[in-house]
Amino acid sequence: MRVLPVPEVPPKPPRGRTRKLLVAATAAISLPLGMSSALSGTAQAAALQCSVDYTKNDWGSGFTANVTITNRGSEAIEDWTLTYDYSGNQRLQQGWNGQWSQSGRTVTVKSPTYNTRIASGSAVTAGANFSYSGTNADPTSFSVNGTRCGGNLSAPTATLTSPGAGAVFSAGATIALAADARATESGATIEKVEFYSDTELLGTDTTAPYSFDWEDVPAGNYSIYAVAHDSNGMSAESTPVGVEVTDGPAVVVTPAQLGVRQGETARFAVKLSEQPSANVTATVARTGGNSGLSVADGASLTFTPSNWDTPQNVTIAADDTGSGAATFTVSAPGHDAAEVTVTQLSNSGDAGEYEDRFLELYNKIFDPANGYFSPEGIPYHSVETLMVEAPDHGHETTSEAYSYLIWLQAMYGKVTEDWGPFNESWQIMEDYMIPTKADQPTNSFYDPSKPATYAAEHPTPEDYPSAIDGNVPVGRDPIAAELRSAYGTDEIYGMHWLQDVDNVYGYGNEPGSVCQGGPESDAPSYINTFQRGSQESVWETVPQPTCDDFTFGGENGYLDLFMDDDNYAEQWKFTNAPDADARAIQAAYWAEMWAEEQGKKSEITATLSKAAKMGDYLRYAFFDKYFKKIGNCTGPTSCPAGTGKDSAHYLLSWYYAWGGATDTSAGWAWRIGSSHNHFGYQNPMTAHALTTVPELRPKGSTAVSDWEKSLQRQVEFYRWLQSDEGGIAGGATNSWEGDYGTPPAGTPTFYGMFYDEKPVYHDPPSNQWFGMQAWSMERVAELYHETGNATAKEVLDKWVDWVLSEVTVNPDGNYQIPSTLQWSGKPDTWNPSNPGDNSDLHVTVRDYTTDVGVTAALAKTLMYYAAKSGDEEARTTAKALMDAMWDHHQDAMGISVEETRTDFERFDDPVYVPSGWTGTMPNGDRIDSDSTFLSIRSFYQDDPQFNKVESYLNGGQAPTFNYHRFWAQADAALALATYADLFGDE
Repeated sequence: MRVLPVPEVPPKPPRGRTRKLLVAATAAISLPLGMSSALSGTAQAAALQCSVDYTKNDWGSGFTANVTITNRGSEAIEDWTLTYDYSGNQRLQQGWNGQWSQSGRTVTVKSPTYNTRIASGSAVTAGANFSYSGTNADPTSFSVNGTRCGGNLSAPTATLTSPGAGAVFSAGATIALAADARATESGATIEKVEFYSDTELLGTDTTAPYSFDWEDVPAGNYSIYAVAHDSNGMSAESTPVGVEVTDGPAVVVTPAQLGVRQGETARFAVKLSEQPSANVTATVARTGGNSGLSVADGASLTFTPSNWDTPQNVTIAADDTGSGAATFTVSAPGHDAAEVTVTQLSNSGDAGEYEDRFLELYNKIFDPANGYFSPEGIPYHSVETLMVEAPDHGHETTSEAYSYLIWLQAMYGKVTEDWGPFNESWQIMEDYMIPTKADQPTNSFYDPSKPATYAAEHPTPEDYPSAIDGNVPVGRDPIAAELRSAYGTDEIYGMHWLQDVDNVYGYGNEPGSVCQGGPESDAPSYINTFQRGSQESVWETVPQPTCDDFTFGGENGYLDLFMDDDNYAEQWKFTNAPDADARAIQAAYWAEMWAEEQGKKSEITATLSKAAKMGDYLRYAFFDKYFKKIGNCTGPTSCPAGTGKDSAHYLLSWYYAWGGATDTSAGWAWRIGSSHNHFGYQNPMTAHALTTVPELRPKGSTAVSDWEKSLQRQVEFYRWLQSDEGGIAGGATNSWEGDYGTPPAGTPTFYGMFYDEKPVYHDPPSNQWFGMQAWSMERVAELYHETGNATAKEVLDKWVDWVLSEVTVNPDGNYQIPSTLQWSGKPDTWNPSNPGDNSDLHVTVRDYTTDVGVTAALAKTLMYYAAKSGDEEARTTAKALMDAMWDHHQDAMGISVEETRTDFERFDDPVYVPSGWTGTMPNGDRIDSDSTFLSIRSFYQDDPQFNKVESYLNGGQAPTFNYHRFWAQADAALALATYADLFGDE
């Protein structure tokens, strides 16, 4: 039997990487901006033309400065040197991506030896830390190689003045939109103001006062904003405003969710959505939930034709002992009723304050007008659509986002004692992100003795397609029969990693069917991107459907871009990101604990059993890609096939995947694990949960023992990879460079697997983003908090000391945490009985950030560590970070910070397509050897924020955005509630 292989390099992490990390990866890339390089007349050197963008992150006594030099001329700038002056006492501390020096007030940055050339149209970015006192004015003049450069252009301002946030209208209404817009650059004027609902352009006005009447608006929830464009080609977007349009007359309540502390009162307001013809009486009553909450005032409210839109208050009182949530329903004859969820909060210590904050942010996330969810209830990767990181569009989503939804709803159950949303979140994930039997129809043909046919991974996209080689031995799948016996099915119970929620691309396969839908469908669609080696950036990917029936793409769909075969067949294929499934199970652990404390565990037992099942299948992440034996593999044919658990490394690898023929009579299917292990994907808390909580113990006969071994192996992995300073390095692989090659002599090993400084992907390097540290070490801190694990404590003691030395929080609330890490050296070869000290493995912090999600994850790590160890500095730093975000970075939609996206110059990056290969995307975009990231995603040109990118590509300022990533908002909310849980009585 011939078994086809999986795509080569499944998912890169759906991470919200900060600007600084992306700049480091893209600084040396040459990006043509349509500038002519032709010279006329006598040959002579073209005049140097340049611009410099200067940004800073100021924390009161110091700041991080970033300078981006863009070559605006037609010839390359060689051996560049930047100079500029400060007007105060700013003093250089350290710099990166250039040779920084300072003489008096003059700062000089010389090109680093590895990046001396700025090609025409390209940019480089360098950064440095400075100290100062007094004022900190930005420099006003910059020179490169002695030539003065143009500086920053300020964007205009835009403010939506109508409608107001939270306004409610009835279907068919005309909504008056109005905005204030002003140019900030001298001599610039406002050319137009556009009004949008999400991504739909509603109307445009070119003269002040700027307004538009949106007529006959259908029922729904809308996010409205204005975009101002000035004569310099700059634009700015207003803060979005959420409005609701009801089917008919309705009762309107504000807010729809609030907290009230024990023994205290709280209020919400009531009005009507439209003017009635006669008096209307609204009544308020508790219709379910916590009986400790009651209506103290405002149980009956009368609205007249003259005061119908004047809010009237309802007061809710809480007794001294109750807890949990109650639902209050506001009803009126002839009007749609409204519900308010009121949660009774503890009145001890800080618990009430931080639970209040949790519920406030939770309410923003779930406010339909803020746009975090699709109509199906699926969390988008981000509210904003113009987003490229690992997902290449903001309204895609990842298994990561689903796992954060489950975790967020587990915490909501803890705070409110309402476990319905937790169960519902798991069901949404199961309905939309776990492939059904119809999605994976030919699993019954899977032969565990021949799990997949070998195809080598290669370093760059240009090395693909990869040839299938049936002569390379592959091992036996040791858990397939066990899983079938336990669950009575051949289907895999695990999430696929990437979904096009709004079907932007148009592949349109609906859950429950195979290869259905199309460009006209709005169904959420399983898709994939990364396929071609460790150097393939998101900017170099070709998106393709998980179900390839050759409808789109080329003659063989998309398959012949990735694998070289002599008999291409229509097929389905899915890829799992193990860290996301593990996070969902981790959340189930906390849900079980909190529900049991409340005496409500019976309400979630069915969901807990599903989490246990997911953990059973997650074991596929324990195995080498082709089930080869673990340890010292240095050749595809010489590396022996595994015969059982000898192919298991017991770590959470980068992926597992499965697929097969779409033709149910074709008779083949395949499954693989992964040989590559990154520390950032490990989750010892999940291993602890699956081995100690009865409701979470998997049914597979060897599952618990496998997870017990995994728990020990994961903790050892962290210890092996810990640098001399304390940071955790990359990981290990059983397949060097993806083809079981031979690593350099002296490469350290972990149970025979080779140390890999940057496992899996290199653009940008996977070991640089500090978010991996915060995410992964939180799980270690939770394990330590729950079990007192001695090795976890040893690793955390050192890691926390390192991190605290790199975090700054000033009294005024300005803060910074590490962003990009730089590594040198290597660990000692692992000896379980006598671990080395890794004195040759080092990490430095290259730059810093205020990233919302990473800051929240770091705060949680410090909290769990502090709660167990008693480390007061860790606790106070965690609290200070949360307070700084809350006090300084809130907006109407959540918490966000401004990000400058110099990496968006890569919209014009070429996408490698073999010469002669042609095909089409579902919308008709041509795919060929001239394709770019943007050319096969032409839909981006219709995005309301694309003008920022277009201006940048044409030589303007790097665009800035305030993103609202779902995972980051969830992590921030979780941090607030975690502090209340761990320290609320202090």
